Amino acid sequence: MRFAITRTLPLLFVVALMTMASPAQTNSTQGYGNGEVLKFLYTQTFSCIDQPKSDLNFNGIPAAKDPGEQQIPICQVGTQPSINPPGKIGNPKFTTEPIYVLVPMFSTDNDQNPNDAISCDNVVPGTTCGPALGSTLISLFGALPEAFKATPKVFTQCPEPGSAPGTCTMHASRLDLAPVLSELGIISGPPTANIFVPTPNHSHVLINQDVDVKAIWWQVVPVLVLNASDWPAKDASSGITSFKAINTAIAAGHAVEAPSNFFLFFSSHVLGGGNHAHMQ
Repeated sequence: MRFAITRTLPLLFVVALMTMASPAQTNSTQGYGNGEVLKFLYTQTFSCIDQPKSDLNFNGIPAAKDPGEQQIPICQVGTQPSINPPGKIGNPKFTTEPIYVLVPMFSTDNDQNPNDAISCDNVVPGTTCGPALGSTLISLFGALPEAFKATPKVFTQCPEPGSAPGTCTMHASRLDLAPVLSELGIISGPPTANIFVPTPNHSHVLINQDVDVKAIWWQVVPVLVLNASDWPAKDASSGITSFKAINTAIAAGHAVEAPSNFFLFFSSHVLGGGNHAHMQ
């Protein structure tokens, strides 16, 4: 009887049900892992760890005695905390699963126009943006990287479709690059002030065993990708779509990895049933 009723359903109604089975979710992005495209579902906001003895704003006052340091999250690239958001003590490199965030720090067209940078619309006060951001990055890197273009010429998973440049669902809206730029020698000496920039255009990679995982805390591990040929294709058919590929690019001098005090909370699963070869 049930079969007979199903057979009588109008074809258009069946198609509509199939379409509704996997609705787009505003709190999701895509990622890569093991050579596959993944879907991440974010179920709470980010966390950027600021410990009592930290001085993330470089004013010489430890965070425990600096109320001003607590008012706006300071998410730093190049800083490694000794605790993760649930309060688990220990280096997150060993206690927390990593999400490798690929940042396209190359320009496909040798862009010399500072006006192409992510604009100052809706940014947090104190963030370098617009032409000032473009001019600074051109002076530091020789051209405006795709990571900070309002309209990048490569596909990135963040911002997610329909969202503004410099944003991504449940992510921080800006990052402090001062520690990593100091470590790389791009700015001289230890950092003495924050260098806040909008959240760059980026994509994500998980290690192989994490492609199907329930919602947990992940530590953001930025990977600055320096070579356009390493950038992943939208469908994961080429480029850096696995942990092995990240290590290969780093060994070749085509990418640089850095820690961060930035954590995200999401689940992951393989999207589309696996159309590409698995990576080791």
